Amino acid sequence: MTKIDEFFKNDATLILDGAMGTMLMQAGLADGTCPELWNETEPVKVQAVHKAYIAAGSQLVLTNTFGGTRFRFERHGLEGRVYELNKAAGELLRAVVDAAPHPVVAAGSIGPTGEMMKPMGTLTFEDAKEAFRVQAQALADGGVDIIWVETMSDLNEVKAAIEVAQEVTDLPVAATMTFDTRGRTMMGVKPEQMIAEFADYGLAAIGANCGNGPDEIEEVITKMRAAAPDVPLIAKANAGMPKIQDGEVVFDGTPEIMAEYAQRVKDCGANLIGGCCGNNPTHIAAMATALA
Repeated sequence: MTKIDEFFKNDATLILDGAMGTMLMQAGLADGTCPELWNETEPVKVQAVHKAYIAAGSQLVLTNTFGGTRFRFERHGLEGRVYELNKAAGELLRAVVDAAPHPVVAAGSIGPTGEMMKPMGTLTFEDAKEAFRVQAQALADGGVDIIWVETMSDLNEVKAAIEVAQEVTDLPVAATMTFDTRGRTMMGVKPEQMIAEFADYGLAAIGANCGNGPDEIEEVITKMRAAAPDVPLIAKANAGMPKIQDGEVVFDGTPEIMAEYAQRVKDCGANLIGGCCGNNPTHIAAMATALA
């Protein structure tokens, strides 16, 4: 099994992948359809996304399981299929990674439930843990190398996912939050606060993803690096800001812009660099070339 710490020898930079949802929609995923269902119905198309990112230079690739909890599956009447669809995603990625031309880490994506945690909402800590428990176990059983908790805004939701992953698997865990509200998450969390809150969790890496584009992530990484000089940091910015063009959502971050972002965010202290919404393999290839 590929070990993520092997990539940090000699201060190496790890190239991450880009957006999954963006690519699946380009491949024909209809609006309102459950992306994770494609792990069963369109496995070739899902694996094609993984292969495209690896060909572009990605050294860590995420499973198609961002919305893989029962809370999101309930919206599609799939709440009884959480385990099998997450496990299938892990197996699809594992097969691609094992056949890759260069070493690649298979990362199991766990995104937010889409529910508000108490006291702002109704989701309890234990209910969140139970939802993440099924997903984390399925991803581990599917063969991933690391559990990748991402795009969170609430510290307690992140903690629920991390704690469960560490309870049911022996895999390393990474975590990112989205700092899209004037330098804080939607729930008011600052970058320095995230670093402090998870200092004792033994995470393989920590950082930021999604948000309002490269400039925002650069500031977040700078603050995180000042607070944690030795922690591997993740930067996975959106490809600029979304705009509506001819009835479709497009992002204004070109591959050239994202290549410049990759260089700048590395200078800010990021070790694991890739893209989130709007980034495709062309963006990742540009980043990989810039960081070579």
